[in-house]
Amino acid sequence: MTEGPADPEYSDALPDDLDVTAYVGPYTFPDIRRRRIAATLYFIIAAGALLGWFVSGNRGLAAAAILVGVIGVYSFAAGWHLGVDQTEALAVASRTVGFPVGHASAQLAWRGLLSRPAWRMLLYSADDPPSLRGLVELDAVDGHVMGEYTERNPEDWSSYGLTTEGTGSDDR
Repeated sequence: MTEGPADPEYSDALPDDLDVTAYVGPYTFPDIRRRRIAATLYFIIAAGALLGWFVSGNRGLAAAAILVGVIGVYSFAAGWHLGVDQTEALAVASRTVGFPVGHASAQLAWRGLLSRPAWRMLLYSADDPPSLRGLVELDAVDGHVMGEYTERNPEDWSSYGLTTEGTGSDDR
């Protein structure tokens, strides 16, 4: 048995019922404000435990009410609204680096004790191969740029038949 692309056991195929007209639009990252739904449920559970403590006098229920209530307060406080979506973040990052952007990648990260969301954007210049790359971090709540770094692209593209002459990268 030979292994490789010609072997049907190792081939890949698209399903026959693939419907390209079922496209529903671009993906949008869910809003982190949904954490407040969980916080509301924590508050309801804490209120039930508190009521149980009043009725039964069980101090364990009082401790549970306090603990679950504190978790609810944290969940509510960490439920930030995403004021900047990934498309707006890419536009801000493109303006920040100052070069025409080709390929880009976005990551939503959290910072600080209250998990404030921040976009981290990795951008490559539009030339082929990319001569520049940049990293931009911006606040996902209000959109201000928290930091940016650009540099010449140090990646070696010669093994792919692409030269780096004239692209600004070092020829070492």
